[in-house]
Amino acid sequence: MLAAQKQRLTELFQAAVAPLVAGTDLQPTITLERPRDPSHGDVACNLAMQIAKPLKKNPREVAQALVAALLDNPANRDLIESADIAGPGFINLRLTAASRQGVVKAVLQQGAEYGKSNLGNDKKVIIEFVSANPTGPLHVGHGRQGALGDAMSSLFQAQGYAVTREFYYNDAGVQIATLATSVQARAKGLKPGVDGWPESAYNGDYIQDIANDFLAKKTVSASDGLPVTASGNIDDIESIRAFAVAYLRREQDLDLQAFGVKFDNYYLESSLYNDGKVAQTVDALIKADKTYELDGALWLRTTDYRDDKDRVMKKSDGTYTYFVPDVAYHTVKWQRGFTQAINVQGSDHHGTIARVRAGLQALDIGIPQGYPDYVLHKMVTVMRNGEEVKISKRAGSYVTLRDLIEWSNGEVVEGEVRDLTRGRDAVRFFLISRKADTEFVFDVDIALTQGDENPVYYVQYAHARICSVLKQAEGADFDEAALVNVDLSPLTAPREASLLAKLAEYPEMLQKALEELGPHQVAFYLRDLAGELHSYYNAERVLVDDVSLKMARIALMHATRQVLRNGLALIGVSAPTRM
Repeated sequence: MLAAQKQRLTELFQAAVAPLVAGTDLQPTITLERPRDPSHGDVACNLAMQIAKPLKKNPREVAQALVAALLDNPANRDLIESADIAGPGFINLRLTAASRQGVVKAVLQQGAEYGKSNLGNDKKVIIEFVSANPTGPLHVGHGRQGALGDAMSSLFQAQGYAVTREFYYNDAGVQIATLATSVQARAKGLKPGVDGWPESAYNGDYIQDIANDFLAKKTVSASDGLPVTASGNIDDIESIRAFAVAYLRREQDLDLQAFGVKFDNYYLESSLYNDGKVAQTVDALIKADKTYELDGALWLRTTDYRDDKDRVMKKSDGTYTYFVPDVAYHTVKWQRGFTQAINVQGSDHHGTIARVRAGLQALDIGIPQGYPDYVLHKMVTVMRNGEEVKISKRAGSYVTLRDLIEWSNGEVVEGEVRDLTRGRDAVRFFLISRKADTEFVFDVDIALTQGDENPVYYVQYAHARICSVLKQAEGADFDEAALVNVDLSPLTAPREASLLAKLAEYPEMLQKALEELGPHQVAFYLRDLAGELHSYYNAERVLVDDVSLKMARIALMHATRQVLRNGLALIGVSAPTRM
């Protein structure tokens, strides 16, 4: 049901229960749910069982009193058609046909705004995702983060939050040094496996590409950085490092562009050191007496904050452990005014949660205990031609995001710039179609099929099917803008009732997905809505001879198409008019 209808029902229940709890301390909560079995009605409420015991009354008798008050209330205004009492005292309501049909008018009036709200009231939220080290191409795990993080950001924006999408670059430390020595080795003519090749080096073909461009003294730049020109000197390791980082940041920019993901801000780990943020954070923890020295290392008392053991902050060689800059970084997030921060990361980051939160609590600067929130995703297995794909030539050790987009797009044409929309749509939809904490098998063969087993095709085809029907109706004598005033009373077929109910679920589904940080629910909903549309299409004809019925069904089709568009846009997937 629509939010306005839910509010009216809540007020009706509040009015009905008031006389029953008068003179007591009871403050019952009105919970309205949709019954799992549609035959039980449109709305279920357990209010009678909630108050019966403290009132020392039979729950069915309480339910009967509540139902009588609901139906007698003049404020009902044709909202409730009937009410039944089930089991020990559940109240099941059936809404009137007019109230169920009202969703069509609401969708037509609100258009792209249907489902949105101002719940967030412009509260600042920062969502960090992808955050790949600039040491190689983006892999499939980064793709899952990109799909989840971008969809989650859109969910928050749709509910009125001021969202910042941020990418955190770990551009400092051992991995960057390894990148530089790998490129240097390639520039000297060495290859993986030969004598002199560094044992920990990166082996992908992309390292040779970087070395070639470095020797050619080319200039590269990331989207948010200054141009970096290679010196071409194979002994200039600092020039190699700066050029390689800029080169790979640019490559990641191109991958993200192909994936349709844009960031509002990029934050460099190196800036935390350059600006003294890491040193300031460590000094603050020392002054707060939250550290101690042991075996030449500096330790943080994380056990004071429910960690299983204390953690080393600064090793005996003077270098910081990796969670220390994370504490500094999240302190900066808080100081930037982000009272809510969400990190979308791989499940291998689970161990950092307790120590980062402990460091933030130890600073005692007002940061709440659960800050930041984490959404951890499990690994993605890629299947192609019936076999698991573990490596790609491009990366040398893993499947890249670009590989997956290109494979899912169809036949690769060498040297030709192609529209990657199909591949992007498939990858984005697939990668949010399961809960983040479940492992996922991405089957490229299914992504290429055009049938019910391919979920993104199934949903997009529902949209295209409606477009086809409405194109056939263009010759009819009606004004599209006037559809909002069409008489909807002819929409009484069983499949119409199911489709109407599914359309009405959309706003509440978005809010639930936001509360649970679960954008997968949008994909679930879209597939269910597409299923309702396909079932309706197979059961009823839209362009019938009866003018009033035809116009009502055309309005229903417009509303369904709009909700499909809204949901697909939220997860960054296109809504084609033809398939």
